Amino acid sequence: MRVIVVGCGRVGAALAARLVTEGHDVRVVDRESRAARLLPTGFPYAFVVGNGFSRSVLEEAGAAHADALVAVTSGDNGNIVSARTAKDTYRVPVVLARIDDPRRAELCRTLGIPAISSVRWAVSRIHQMLLHRHLTTELAFGNGETVLVRSELPDWLSERPLTAFEVDGEIRVVEITRAGRSLLPSRGALAEPGDLVTFAVAATALGRLRGFLDKELGT
Repeated sequence: MRVIVVGCGRVGAALAARLVTEGHDVRVVDRESRAARLLPTGFPYAFVVGNGFSRSVLEEAGAAHADALVAVTSGDNGNIVSARTAKDTYRVPVVLARIDDPRRAELCRTLGIPAISSVRWAVSRIHQMLLHRHLTTELAFGNGETVLVRSELPDWLSERPLTAFEVDGEIRVVEITRAGRSLLPSRGALAEPGDLVTFAVAATALGRLRGFLDKELGT
């Protein structure tokens, strides 16, 4: 995945370092050249000095070919502008913004840009949304160690016991929306076509859940 991280503070630097260790192509943008010191020694990709809402800066960082952009500077307004520019001008598929002000966060969501808040769990939350985006995150607990995610099950998984999707201590089915109605499944419940399933998942097990569903989807 080709990711642009706008803002090289604690969150941006930690996120960039984590993504690089997982093999992703990560470009970092910050107004201050000295911010690059927060990146790991030998950081292999470009560090671009400039405002993350500047088109010339975004183009230098590779926005035209990016798979995702995450705006995590200390300024809500700048993050919104950066994210909206990436989304509207460069059609970046996945765009996220760190927003501390709840009112601005709501504005951000109306623009179709997911808003992340709280420094303590922002890195984990952004990481989940980037790499597990087909699992819709509904809620996170603590510092993001446990999350609620939703996924529509494909029709060919019909008649499978819902317990078949569970892993003790890692993945649990907690709710099903079926034909527009929510229900708490009994232990013997079977999946039906069109079921939208809510899972309680340990953050460390998101890859396992994604891998299971991808395998079932044949991808």
